[in-house]
Amino acid sequence: MTIRVVIADDQMMVRQGFTVLLNAEPDIEVVGQAVDGLDAIARVGELAPDVVLMDIRMPGLGGIEATRRITGPAGATVKVLVLTTFDLDEYVYEALRAGASGFLLKDASAAELAQAVRVVAGGDALLAPNITKRLIAEFSRLTVTPHAPSKDRVDGLTERESEVLSLIAQGLSNAEIAGRLVVAEQTVKTHVGRILVKLGLRDRTQAAVFAYETGLVRPSGY
Repeated sequence: MTIRVVIADDQMMVRQGFTVLLNAEPDIEVVGQAVDGLDAIARVGELAPDVVLMDIRMPGLGGIEATRRITGPAGATVKVLVLTTFDLDEYVYEALRAGASGFLLKDASAAELAQAVRVVAGGDALLAPNITKRLIAEFSRLTVTPHAPSKDRVDGLTERESEVLSLIAQGLSNAEIAGRLVVAEQTVKTHVGRILVKLGLRDRTQAAVFAYETGLVRPSGY
């Protein structure tokens, strides 16, 4: 199945460059481009892509609010992959909180770009790289969130589910969690699914953000 992609960035060279790179992949097709957040929302409505590559800093409506509007409606299936120039960008963390499934540096290679699109489109979150784990940990420590989720929601998880959630927040994949807990990978997938349902979260990235914001996991060294 071909993965349909919309690229939202105010720089034409970025849009065109990513379009050429992704269209060279046999299983990915760029079906549209957007110059700002409002344009991205419109393109999603028109084209129903699987993934949106979303720049954060755009004129008019920025990528954070656009991500929130795209992923917020009930039943929304489109995934947002945030594009950024700097790996420790405070706006990236806000985008993850807004519903993005991960982020990618704009200087990523063609292979990294294509793989990131595939990972997100497949329903997983682009959370494994240490850079993402560090960003979530750092900005959960620095950011005072007036609407941080209640830790009471964690009480509905079993002890094993809380353990799995903690390992997700540390950036471990299902296979790595299975190895750590000495269980089958399918068992881990079942736990992850139950965690997302119980907490009302859309993917692993949101679960990691939740774990840090509720204090279930503390950033390393704090």
